[in-house]
Order: sequence, then C-alpha cells, then structure tokens
Amino acid sequence: MFKVGSIFIPVTDIEKSTEWYVKVLGAQVIDHWGEGTGFYLPFGSTQLALVKAESKQPTEFMTANGQKNGYFNFMVDDIEASHRHFKNNDVVITEINDFGGMKFFDFFDLDGNPFSVVNEVQGSPYHSDNVRDMQERNVKS
Repeated sequence: MFKVGSIFIPVTDIEKSTEWYVKVLGAQVIDHWGEGTGFYLPFGSTQLALVKAESKQPTEFMTANGQKNGYFNFMVDDIEASHRHFKNNDVVITEINDFGGMKFFDFFDLDGNPFSVVNEVQGSPYHSDNVRDMQERNVKS
C-alpha cells in the first residue's frame, strides 16, 4: 500500500545544486518549481527533490550511542567503482569502511549534506532480494 515516493534535501543554491546532482549522481530533472527541483535516478523508483533553504539544515541525526546517522543511503553493486567516481569528480568522501561485510563510505554535497553509499551483503535479511521475497510472500497472504 505504501512506498517511499520522494526524499527532500535542503540546499542553499538550487541552480548549482541541481547541476551538481545531475553531474555527480546522474539524476534526471523531472520538473522545477519556485523553490525546488524534482529528480529521478537511473535506478529505483524513489524520487529526490532539492528544496531551497535559507541556511544549511541537518540531514542526519545522532543515535543513542552518539554516532551520526543519515536519514537514508544510496545502494550500489560496486562500492569501489562508486568511490572512484566520486573521487574523480572532486567530491568530498570518506574512506571505504567494512561493517560486518557491508562496505560503505560517505560523500557530501555542495551544502555539506552527508550521504552514505553502501553495498548489499548477499544473504543479509536486508538484501534487496530477501526484501523482495518477503514482499511477495506478504502480497500472496
């Protein structure tokens, strides 16, 4: 019944950020409105929207144990190629880390908004194949 439609990202310069998201993420513009731009990505159905903010806004929160955590992440099949892509486009990135077999790194947009890039661990209950199986079983029930 429900699925994530759009993710809204606060930015201070719509024009520059729109160019950046198109160049770096391969986002395709759907439409512009007075204070924003909507995009779709080459894969998946969730849309992104940049919304003009007067000042930088947090796009992450603190966990109970004091770690910063983003509200969402980007999933990729080849984490090393994705890391090189950001590096080759002069995007601020962290090193690739390994968390129980799941590899990830962070990158930052023009406003310093942090985003994680992760690869899926085969056999994990969170792997897209397993989630799809669970969805299909629940639809049949």
